[in-house]
Amino acid sequence: MRAFGMYNYLHLDSWYQDNVYYVDQFGRVMNLSVTLDTALQKPREVFRLPTDLTACDNRLCASMHFSSSTWVTLSDGTGRLYLIKSGKRGSSASEKWEIVFNEELGSPFIVAHSVSFVKADAHSLAVLLLRVEKDELDTKGSGFHVTLEWVTIAEGKEGDHRYEIIKRRVLQGKSVPHYAAIEPSGDGLMIVSHKPFTFMQSESDKLEENDDSKVSNEKKDPLYYWQQTEDDVTITVHLPQDITRDDIKIHFSPDNICVTLKDQPPLMEGKLYSSVDHESCTWIIREDKSLEISLMKKNEGCRWTELIIGDTRGEFIMDPSQCSEIAESLMHLTSEVMNPNPDKEKPPCNAQELEECDAFLEDGASLCRFDGDSLKITHIINLGSNQYLFSVVVNPKEMPCFCLRHDVDALLWQPHSDQPENMWEHIATFNALGYVQASKQDKKFMACAPDYSYAALCECLRRVFIYRQPTPLATVLYNRKEGRQVGQVAKQLVATLEANDPILGFQATSERLFVLTTKTLFLIKVNSGN
Repeated sequence: MRAFGMYNYLHLDSWYQDNVYYVDQFGRVMNLSVTLDTALQKPREVFRLPTDLTACDNRLCASMHFSSSTWVTLSDGTGRLYLIKSGKRGSSASEKWEIVFNEELGSPFIVAHSVSFVKADAHSLAVLLLRVEKDELDTKGSGFHVTLEWVTIAEGKEGDHRYEIIKRRVLQGKSVPHYAAIEPSGDGLMIVSHKPFTFMQSESDKLEENDDSKVSNEKKDPLYYWQQTEDDVTITVHLPQDITRDDIKIHFSPDNICVTLKDQPPLMEGKLYSSVDHESCTWIIREDKSLEISLMKKNEGCRWTELIIGDTRGEFIMDPSQCSEIAESLMHLTSEVMNPNPDKEKPPCNAQELEECDAFLEDGASLCRFDGDSLKITHIINLGSNQYLFSVVVNPKEMPCFCLRHDVDALLWQPHSDQPENMWEHIATFNALGYVQASKQDKKFMACAPDYSYAALCECLRRVFIYRQPTPLATVLYNRKEGRQVGQVAKQLVATLEANDPILGFQATSERLFVLTTKTLFLIKVNSGN
């Protein structure tokens, strides 16, 4: 239901914002563009899918995505993918849609996202296809899984303008992703989903991986154990039988340690987590043939989180008194009482104030970034109760933004794949939107203006709600309860459509809202120039 039943049939061309498209039941791609302020041109056919769609039984809805200002990715819902060179869209003169690539790619899918980029001097397109497939018979669960196939299609070398598939990678998960987008460079993929996605290995990769997994599956004992107090760190290493005192060489320096047994490569070597007083460091051999090393901390009271930076072969042992100390130091972050100090200026979130509509259906989605080459997760962020609300394209050259609920508000985040230290930037806040949308039981689509001036949501039938950003007031207004003057207000507007047909598509630009039903396209003017 979520993947295909809640599909947004109206496609906004982010490169030319006054243009919307939909695919009708005969497989015609229809374009509507705004000419004057609120006047729409007649729907015009820009492309027709070559296949007879009525002959297919289990087809999905046709889907499309604008990969760039001149490229479109299109699926007819039967499992065939089209890459289309559209020419400059937005004016009928130069717009001519021609198929450059089309291929049958297995079971039916919808296009989740696509990007166009140039790599190694060849023009390429990366497309993300979404399918819901039946599990093999013996697996537990719902009997279905979701696959995301990441297909890269590139132009042939010199002079050969034919496009062909150069890579196909498949991810699998157990929930429909809320958000899935390929980075503009085609190097990575970001997914927000309730359940995790993993890459499915192809046969050749599986063989190599099996050799590695045999090694890693045999659980190794830790090479050393370590403990710490406020002042010192104690390391214990179990020695082989034939080692004597003369075979052990230990070198201490303020920031490093090196332990060697006989003529073997160093047993432990590397940069310590924090500085030590190297002249006071000692070692002894215990009766049970173990080596005990004592390091004196230079910064007393500093708690080490690891011994040697990057070395995972040891195990930290915490004594019971430290456990209770840590628990005590964290106590102030939680409280037994719901709202222990209600008169505080900024009260903490009080769960009793949340209403039934605030209860989250599914706790804990996560945001993951996958690397295209290693197929590994490079970043993972647990979103906890920050519920995903919607996504929107603010700048078509960047990835789509996603909006998350933070307490009562909604925050908009822009991914930047080329800025590892600031990969997700907070770009806008919609005050109280998180709270307001939670009470709309019948909501279907949400969107916001690319200039953040308003957010909007629609119900399944008839009603559209528009929430403007707060604006300064021309007249004086007082808060009745507290008597303080209110400087600005945020308006909520409700539009009721003159139609009883279900809403199938919903798109917002900075000035207008487009609402598509089965029979009509409504244009709502939200922001006028003045």
